[in-house]
Amino acid sequence: MESDKIEKLIEKYFEATTTVAEETLLRDYFSQDKVADRLEQYAPMFRYFAKEKEERFTKPVVVPKTGLSGRIWYSWAATAAIVLLLVGVYFNTSSSADTLQDAYTQKEIAAAQEALSLLSVNFSKGAEQVAYLKEFERNTNRFLDNGEK
Repeated sequence: MESDKIEKLIEKYFEATTTVAEETLLRDYFSQDKVADRLEQYAPMFRYFAKEKEERFTKPVVVPKTGLSGRIWYSWAATAAIVLLLVGVYFNTSSSADTLQDAYTQKEIAAAQEALSLLSVNFSKGAEQVAYLKEFERNTNRFLDNGEK
């Protein structure tokens, strides 16, 4: 009879629905030498929990000071971030100081301008087509809305 009750408590224990009193009952049952054969497999686990519950941490805990040393670290980190930002800005602006004439020939610049001009014309044509599509969609929706009424 008692082993049936213990089995139900073990099921509740593994479902994490036991109370503290029920867990104490389980620990007490498995700390005995006389445990039902079909429950013997759970005995080492509960004995381990009982043994480990008594273990205490005895070493001293060192808490680092966060006063002045923390502020000093924070100020050094902020200074390093500012220096990195300034170095990045310097190298970014110094590399873009070259003019296009220094980097490319006149022939290459003219070819790029022509390609961009063609792209612009075709893009404008595409934008006009989108306007037609929007008008078509609006009229289609108006037609469909009237048909539903």
